[in-house]
Amino acid sequence: MNDSLRDRFRLVSLIKNLLGVIVFGFLTIFSSARVPVAVPENLDLPGAITYALENNFSILQAQQRIREQEGLIVEIRSRALPSATIDANYIQRDRGLTETFGGVFPANEENWGLALNVRQALYKGGGVSAALKAQGLLEEAILYDLKASINLAVQDVTTKFYNVLLARESIEVQEQNIELLEAQLQDASNRYEAGAVSQFEVLRADVARANGQPDLIRAKNGFRIAVEELRQSLGYMGSPEDVNEYPNFLGRLNYEPITVSLVQALEIAKLNRPELQQLELVVEAREQGIIIERSAKRPDVDLVGSYQFNRSALSNSFSNALDGWTLGIQTSWAIFDGKSTDGKVLQAQSLLEQARLDLGESNLAIEVEVRRALHDLQEAAELAQASVKVIAQAEESLRLANELYSAGGGTQLDVRQSQVDLTQSRLNQLQAFHSYKVAQAALSKALGNAIPYLESE
Repeated sequence: MNDSLRDRFRLVSLIKNLLGVIVFGFLTIFSSARVPVAVPENLDLPGAITYALENNFSILQAQQRIREQEGLIVEIRSRALPSATIDANYIQRDRGLTETFGGVFPANEENWGLALNVRQALYKGGGVSAALKAQGLLEEAILYDLKASINLAVQDVTTKFYNVLLARESIEVQEQNIELLEAQLQDASNRYEAGAVSQFEVLRADVARANGQPDLIRAKNGFRIAVEELRQSLGYMGSPEDVNEYPNFLGRLNYEPITVSLVQALEIAKLNRPELQQLELVVEAREQGIIIERSAKRPDVDLVGSYQFNRSALSNSFSNALDGWTLGIQTSWAIFDGKSTDGKVLQAQSLLEQARLDLGESNLAIEVEVRRALHDLQEAAELAQASVKVIAQAEESLRLANELYSAGGGTQLDVRQSQVDLTQSRLNQLQAFHSYKVAQAALSKALGNAIPYLESE
């Protein structure tokens, strides 16, 4: 692995540590009400990623899943804590009921009572502790889900940012093409006035210039669409005031080759991919699920107590009320439940095996993803290297065509074809450089790094 790639991995580790603190800060301040921000004057790739970390909807949804999991843990933890209830009752009877069946009902027409009841679980067959452990594992797994969402969002933002650069530089190429065609039109006009060529040559040059305009128009529209797609990835809501404003996008599509071996890439991916770490925790949680279901075969033991304040049969006065406490132990043991517990245990065992299979499948899928990312990177590198040589050849071809045409040894068609070849070569180079940048971002995500290869020029 070269020094450039190693430095980027160090940057990734540093930002990941900071990200852990930042994320929980987001959880406390996040609100559904989002205030639009102004379009920045300049925007580079690191700035775009930073904004996405705070505003991308997929990341914000992953943060809310963490909060949901925290709520489940609080709910399960409540099973191990004492519960307290206050029960109160008040009954008033019709006088006819108190007199009709003497001795059956008390003579009093009113009756009331108040009680504070407390229950503490002493033993639940190990189910509560297993459930707490399982939910703790799932909460940690959700954190890795957040990391995976960040990785995917960062790759998407990076790709969309490079799409903007590609569209912008494609406009530049088309404008250069228009400049060449206008220069050729001017040259043809000068030759016509000098009597060196016919008006047909001028007409053909004018038509060629007009035919170059649609490509420029499409390139400009491509840029606008690329910006909108980037805005969606960033989670930028905008405001009516800046509907037609665009930032100055910093950076250029260039070719900076990196070197990483397949063995190194696979090792890095297995260590860093949050999806694998998440599934490993899910497997452990499913193991606890078996313990939870088996706990139903064991007895439940609760400590119960209450303090009661009841009306005296002799008086309706609070001062003569009867009060006191009760304390006891309550147990319940399901001796036979029609094998319902056995069925639930069987389901839990199946869920465990499914989790293990998911982990194995993900290991294979990630290995294939890494291999594919490296293959795509190699292909993009070869195309980028070839494009550099082709550009030089196309520029030389156009120079020679112009010289031959000026000397009377070539035709206007030769010049125009050389111009078309040069424009296409420039577009091919841009596409090759773009493909290489996108392949780098895909490799970064495949390796499990939250921050891809960043550069700002």
